[in-house]
Amino acid sequence: MKIKFIGGSGIVTGSKTLIESNGVRLLIDCGLFQGLKALRELNWQPLPVLPSSINYVLLTHGHLDHCGWLPRLIAQGFKGKIYCTNPTKSVAELVLLDSAKIQEEEAYYANKKHYSKHEKAEPLYTVEQAKAVFPFFKIVQQKTPVILDNDIEAVFSTSGHIIGACSITLNIEGKTLVFSGDIGRDNDVLMFPPTKPVLGDYLFLESTYGNRLHPDLDVKKKLENYINTTIQQRGTVIIPGFAVERAQSIMYLLWQLKTERRIPDVPYILDTPMGANVLNVFLENSQWHKLSITDCHEICKMFRIISEFEDTMRIIEDPQPKVIIAASGMITGGRVLSYFEHYIGLKKTTVIIVGYQAEGTRGRKLIEGAQEIKIYGNYYDVKAKIVQIEGLSAHGDQQDLLNWLSILKNAPKCIYLVHGENQAADELRFKIQERYGYKCSVPLLGTKIEI
Repeated sequence: MKIKFIGGSGIVTGSKTLIESNGVRLLIDCGLFQGLKALRELNWQPLPVLPSSINYVLLTHGHLDHCGWLPRLIAQGFKGKIYCTNPTKSVAELVLLDSAKIQEEEAYYANKKHYSKHEKAEPLYTVEQAKAVFPFFKIVQQKTPVILDNDIEAVFSTSGHIIGACSITLNIEGKTLVFSGDIGRDNDVLMFPPTKPVLGDYLFLESTYGNRLHPDLDVKKKLENYINTTIQQRGTVIIPGFAVERAQSIMYLLWQLKTERRIPDVPYILDTPMGANVLNVFLENSQWHKLSITDCHEICKMFRIISEFEDTMRIIEDPQPKVIIAASGMITGGRVLSYFEHYIGLKKTTVIIVGYQAEGTRGRKLIEGAQEIKIYGNYYDVKAKIVQIEGLSAHGDQQDLLNWLSILKNAPKCIYLVHGENQAADELRFKIQERYGYKCSVPLLGTKIEI
């Protein structure tokens, strides 16, 4: 059996792991590279094997860095099946449509304003190419074995990260391979704790927060303070929100604060069409999260949910104090950029960064103290107050990742640490060896192994 790490190794984007066994080719996730330009350019490169030769794709969840390259895969000849849970299918469809729309819009603006280095800017894929993915999805139930081929069986088990997210156990060639996907937190606001593996010959564990512990702080209190201080100054709060799960978590916490009369009665706005649609996914898949149906409806009543860009422009031009949640969470695209064009240069604006910020993204640059940022070819001075609340990440921290290994009945032959920057992965490697004595390896992008 051959395994090649063709994405999500040494980095936190572009997750793709290729497995070849007895003439069958499987891809665990098919994500988009994000962040640094050198990484984004990899999205235009072909896979090391022909997409038409891949039989199956198994999706751990619907985030763009795990499913966002599917339109390219299918446009280049993939004819197989894409297995995932029902909420992952719903989320992935929303994410792919949103991604395609943003790429079409950015190509349009690049051509209109002539800031592309290419003679004509082209989207990585179009909305129609994103829609072409949908018929390939095949729904699986968690904890129910799926027979892919004669001797290949897959089992999906909830990983807690976002709605529908799962780890995947592959029984193949008499061996058990466990792919963690993204591991959620043991005490998440909305998601249930991740399922821990019991057996595994080889494990492929994410390491996004492999060198960090989430701070033990009162997230609601932080939100309350930042919002009240900004509104008292007649300013605007902008929360770049990951449209899937983090936006809903923030909405839930703001709803609690408003119900408790701890934050003022100002407009609360959700300006991410995809985030609004994800609320419907929550309503349709109540067994996957902690919220009640009543809570979901009450939360929605508090927010003005924006879908049309004309309404976005009206909100931008409205000077009254307000709180805005807008995608994307790493500020790599989406409606949040339009708000930044107007508000990032105002001292009375507060930007609250939540969740992981990958290397090379605007979000990462802001928390590292950037004095200016580039949006649609123009530079904007950063005069707004930039703050970060780490306690809202959807990723488990180092302790959560170590706990995920805590009930293994056997010592794995090797644990491969993926989906993490090198320093984070290497520190997690040391901690695993220190606590459990298990062999660990940190594969680089393009690494091949044989099992």
